[in-house]
Amino acid sequence: MPSLNLSPDHLAAVRKAVRPTTIIRCPRLDEVVGSETLIASETFQYTGSFKFRAAYSAALRSPASRLIAASSGNFGQALAYAASLMKKEAIIVMPDNSASVKVEAVKRYGGRVELVETKKVSRAQRVSQLAEQYPDAQVLSAYDHDDVIAGNSTLGAELAELCPAYDTVIVPVGGGGLSAGLIAGLNQAGSSMEVYGAEPLLANDAKRSLEAGRIIVNEEEPQTIADGARTVSLGERNWSILHKAIRGILEVKEEEIENAVRLLFNLANLKAEPTGGLALGAAIANRRLFQGKRVICVVSGGNVNPDVFIRILEGA
Repeated sequence: MPSLNLSPDHLAAVRKAVRPTTIIRCPRLDEVVGSETLIASETFQYTGSFKFRAAYSAALRSPASRLIAASSGNFGQALAYAASLMKKEAIIVMPDNSASVKVEAVKRYGGRVELVETKKVSRAQRVSQLAEQYPDAQVLSAYDHDDVIAGNSTLGAELAELCPAYDTVIVPVGGGGLSAGLIAGLNQAGSSMEVYGAEPLLANDAKRSLEAGRIIVNEEEPQTIADGARTVSLGERNWSILHKAIRGILEVKEEEIENAVRLLFNLANLKAEPTGGLALGAAIANRRLFQGKRVICVVSGGNVNPDVFIRILEGA
């Protein structure tokens, strides 16, 4: 595994700032998954997703007073909040079809939103334009950055401490920042838990990358309901960890994502966004793979537009 700057003092500062993950034991899910299942929910994290771990870590280490990032929403609002805590400015580039609840949240946390029509101008292009406009700013990747991965590693450290008897973790994969960080944290804690990634079938570049032995790039942002996984590829830094250490990538169909969101609400009384349903959806679709194992499903966040959530719950 590549050497990350997992400074004990820095990680201690991040863990002091974030909320510990919420562990939910829901026996009713065991029958659905076919194995003993634990939910590790980041829906109660500051700003509603695991991204606060990454954003706080990156903002804390950054010497810049202005931070620029592209985001579908969760990293944007997390960075906006983290920046506000440190009296820094955050500029967030978001697709114009981002969930309105996420756009408004970025603004509410003090961030400046730049909406782009991604079929005309990519988020990366707009970030580059802003970086030229503000040469003193630091551009942060939502996933492909050492400090982001380090922040996410705190979740792995928590799971190693809280759930040492479990042997498998399933985690959503978009750009790979959470899965790479989770692996790094488990590794540093000396845990032998296996880690599987779960990604939408419509955005299966990580699965194809693992099979090809190199990063495969989507031609455009995949329009999966799991908007947190609408990345064009894995990050280089994340790939260097994942292709060596992840046990496998599991594809999840759109209807399986929605079913997982319904089950989390109906059986665990938990509101999850579609990306947050990926791990449970993968566990159910691959129940034979996990028979006899004790499985942790990471629910990455709970920021979802009310109309989308209601439609999913009603099965419409």
